[in-house]
Amino acid sequence: MDNLGDIRLFVEAADLGGLSAAGRKLGLSPAAASARLVKLESELHTRLFERTTRHLRLTDEGRTYLAYCQQALQALDDGHAFLQAGKSVVRGKVRISATSDFGRHVLKIWLDEFNTQYPEVRFALVLSDSLSNLLQDDIDLAIRFGVPQDSSFVARPLASNRRVLCASPGYLVKHGTPEHPRDLARFDCIVLSSAAGPANDWRFTQNGKVENYTVPLADARETNDGAVAREWAVHGHGIAMKSIWDIGADLRAGRLNILLPEWRSSGEPVHALYQRNRYMAPRLRALLDFLIRRFAEESSHLDEYLN
Repeated sequence: MDNLGDIRLFVEAADLGGLSAAGRKLGLSPAAASARLVKLESELHTRLFERTTRHLRLTDEGRTYLAYCQQALQALDDGHAFLQAGKSVVRGKVRISATSDFGRHVLKIWLDEFNTQYPEVRFALVLSDSLSNLLQDDIDLAIRFGVPQDSSFVARPLASNRRVLCASPGYLVKHGTPEHPRDLARFDCIVLSSAAGPANDWRFTQNGKVENYTVPLADARETNDGAVAREWAVHGHGIAMKSIWDIGADLRAGRLNILLPEWRSSGEPVHALYQRNRYMAPRLRALLDFLIRRFAEESSHLDEYLN
């Protein structure tokens, strides 16, 4: 704790992009701020910034240390707020990540609902269908379908999931409705792709019977963005395989219909991911509890479309 003030100076300098500005904010002269930063670097035996007369740039070591310092200072601030305001205090910023389609059409609405209860919580919402940047982007909580192989994350189950075939009513009026998976060969299909390749192998089961259909990519619309795939389906460009969670609002509004509901497709459960052994602030605990409750409520509504 002896160098807590030096750590705050370091964090402010990184945030403001300048040592003088950080010193002014903390009531220090430029000379005093510079001396304290030199002292901190000396104690760490590490150079935190590359400094020129005009610029202050974090070194790789400084960038890594900054993430730990921000977490530590936030934890201390949360503890101070807890003592000052009591157990009901929930404030601060949450960096949350979600897949593009779910984030745009479901999660952002839920976060607004959460803010009506906890107006002092702020969000940084990062939408990506990849897990690769969660650590680099210092994400507090990620909502993903399935469990990552990375053991640095805790995976908290939120809800079951099912992938379904869907298309717009207008498309079905014009082209008809498939009655069996093999009928898909006569229809336009929309395929989601990722770094692992296109998800064009669609598998169905019914009463223990398995049917596989591989969508010919030459005849399909293909995208790496789940939101684009959903929008193409809504606008009548073909049949898509989507998570039931991504299209709930479209089903309720009549923009999409589920096809072949008697043929089940696999679906990886929804999980909340957060870093193992990381301090969980009150705002993050409150958000996780809210999401667990919200997923349970919405699950009962979506089940109506699958029965």
